[in-house]
Amino acid sequence: MTDKPKRPMSAYMIWLNSAREQIKSENPGLKVTEIAKKGGEIWRGMKDKSEWEEKAAEAKEQYTKDLESYNANGGGGEGGGKKPQKRGKKGKKAPAPKAKKKKEESEDEDGGEEEDEESE
Repeated sequence: MTDKPKRPMSAYMIWLNSAREQIKSENPGLKVTEIAKKGGEIWRGMKDKSEWEEKAAEAKEQYTKDLESYNANGGGGEGGGKKPQKRGKKGKKAPAPKAKKKKEESEDEDGGEEEDEESE
């Protein structure tokens, strides 16, 4: 699983990694989250992003090649092991409504007991 190629970074992430130090130096004392927000503002205001979009496209091409060779060498079986985990997460969410139904049923049962007590 660890050999599987990572997904390529977006143009924004490539740019942010290169610009982060400059943003820090221009805005000392900013928290990590604030640096990311500032970076987002700068990125939205940029007119020419072609340099970063080209780098992102190259990274995606490299990722596609790496992924194809990974899958060709039998790596796809390991990657498939992750998919059931995702299904498992969804499966964990599904029982929650069942638990609510059980609570409702137990409330109904409690309600029946209370009625018996009232009639005595």
